[in-house]
Amino acid sequence: MFEERRRRRAAQRVKGGDGRALERFRWWQLPGRALFHLGPQRGDGRQWAYAVDVRHWQNQGSGDVKAHLYLDGRHHAESKLPALFPVEGGAIEVAMSGFGIKRCHYVGVDGTERQLVPDPRSAEGRRANLDRKHPVVSRSIGFVSLVMLLIGAALLAVQIIEPVSAIPPIAESIGSFRSPISLPVWLNIALGLAAALGSTERALRLRYNWLLDGAAN
Repeated sequence: MFEERRRRRAAQRVKGGDGRALERFRWWQLPGRALFHLGPQRGDGRQWAYAVDVRHWQNQGSGDVKAHLYLDGRHHAESKLPALFPVEGGAIEVAMSGFGIKRCHYVGVDGTERQLVPDPRSAEGRRANLDRKHPVVSRSIGFVSLVMLLIGAALLAVQIIEPVSAIPPIAESIGSFRSPISLPVWLNIALGLAAALGSTERALRLRYNWLLDGAAN
């Protein structure tokens, strides 16, 4: 029931497009634009090609970031994120974390899902190309990103537990916790930046975990 309400609210945010042509991806847009493609899809005796364009130059947590849906190269609809665009045979779902796109999938009416293909000129497309051409290097980068996030999540947990355990009722019940690790400020900052970089790299692969990547926000 909650999922159904979420989908209804997302569908209500969709507005019609103005028919403008889809702009070609430019190299200088790498830091703040994501572009994904789906197509061609068959329906009504013809083929449909979709593209999802997200410009996230502004604060990604501001609630003002929009996804734009293009149909056969023309602006068809737009919606604030998270977005759910009804399309031929299903829907396209788009969502972002604080570090990039975390979901851009076509969901068929039968429940099957598949991720849209990133434009090869985009940051996501370049990361996918690295994975295809150099899988060992790609897996190594992914492993390092995961390790950085695990370290960041562990440090965050320790920093939360210590002050919470010092609350008198909790301290009297189970005792207080004192962290055995005391890191200098510069190292705390460096580890925080490393965790943010790890989440950014994972966002380029549309990987997201609420505990790991959410903790890095």
